[in-house]
Amino acid sequence: MTHFAVVAPAFYSHFQAFQALAGTLIDRGHQVTFFQQADARRWLTDPRLGFHALGALSHPPGSLEAALRRAACSNNPLRLRRVIRDLCDTTRMLCAELPSALALRQIEALLCDQMEAAGGMVAEGLGLPYVSVACALPVNREPQLPLPVMPFAYATDERSLHIFEGSRKVYDWLMGPLSKVLREASRRLAIEPRDGLHECLSPYAQISQTIPGFDFPRQHPPANFHAVGPLREAQTEQRGEWPIDPSRPFIFASLGTLQGSRYDMFKRIATASRQLNAQLLVAHCGGLDRRQEQRLVKAGATWVTDFAPQQWALQHADAVVTHGGLNTVMDAIVARTPMLVMPIAFDQPGVASRVTHAGIGLQLRRGAGAGQIRERLTQLRGLSTEPFDRLATELARAGGTSRAADIVEAVVRTGEPVLAGLVP
Repeated sequence: MTHFAVVAPAFYSHFQAFQALAGTLIDRGHQVTFFQQADARRWLTDPRLGFHALGALSHPPGSLEAALRRAACSNNPLRLRRVIRDLCDTTRMLCAELPSALALRQIEALLCDQMEAAGGMVAEGLGLPYVSVACALPVNREPQLPLPVMPFAYATDERSLHIFEGSRKVYDWLMGPLSKVLREASRRLAIEPRDGLHECLSPYAQISQTIPGFDFPRQHPPANFHAVGPLREAQTEQRGEWPIDPSRPFIFASLGTLQGSRYDMFKRIATASRQLNAQLLVAHCGGLDRRQEQRLVKAGATWVTDFAPQQWALQHADAVVTHGGLNTVMDAIVARTPMLVMPIAFDQPGVASRVTHAGIGLQLRRGAGAGQIRERLTQLRGLSTEPFDRLATELARAGGTSRAADIVEAVVRTGEPVLAGLVP
């Protein structure tokens, strides 16, 4: 039995992925404890999971909501620097407080989100084995690929490669404050200097929620890189309560837990659905109030709710309008549901580019009007079903949570890098 620590950024979707993996490890006899600021505890629903609160002074109870509101607006260039500062503050806090907390809890190995550098850095400093997990698009860099936060299509011509390189320089300049934090933490932890998230990944194993068929073509993935598909908890099938008319198109719209308050986007989607005489189910994840829900119905939505069984909705939908969250996109592939992606922030532009590259959907800028949304939804009807069949088959074979747990156990059992295709 191994006691694992989970170090992930305080975002709901990231915690859910790690909770699924943690639950499987607990089923196999292990112990798992999450380490993060106190407010993140509310996202853990499995009573078997441990939680160790950090940042009592720098990240006190009640402080997370403001940070999440800032993160939801990170597409605004004027607010991006504040979001980067939040990232720096969290990484600095974790690098400072994790070593003693891990020792107190007698942690033997770590599960580290790629988007939070502190986990891998502290593990290396303490000499503990650790596994990196990409809950979003992998941050692993290759010269011929655009960064996952960039909106560029896949291309190999000289002009495109020049644009990719220029965008990396701009990104690294913007992330300069984090580089400074990582260099300072490297000195304190007595490890090799780090400048970016992509330099803080595990030499033992790296796990991704994507699959090769969905990502842009990678020429040189790490030998220990494992694309296992979505990390999900085993759930009984949930059914929706909405009476769908099979004679009319049915559209599902969701912008995720962080962006669910974007009423204006939902209104434009509702107007487009009315113009198409389509049924629209909006799931805002608690981001809207009752008055806004009623106004969306007047604008053209058929049903508006906080949460809907996503897999059920996607299985019945003729199309889904999404911000490009990786979880929604992977679920849509399984359901073979064409996607209209309107990316907002983080890796969503990169996800949108991969959706169009794979031939499973179209993309549109987040500020597009109802007429443009209507046109794109109409165009989705002409997409081939072949890419969906191919990717859904690949996802079914990827292994998911069970395979990820196998990889993690192989790392702690052998203490050696676990190579792709060679999981015991």
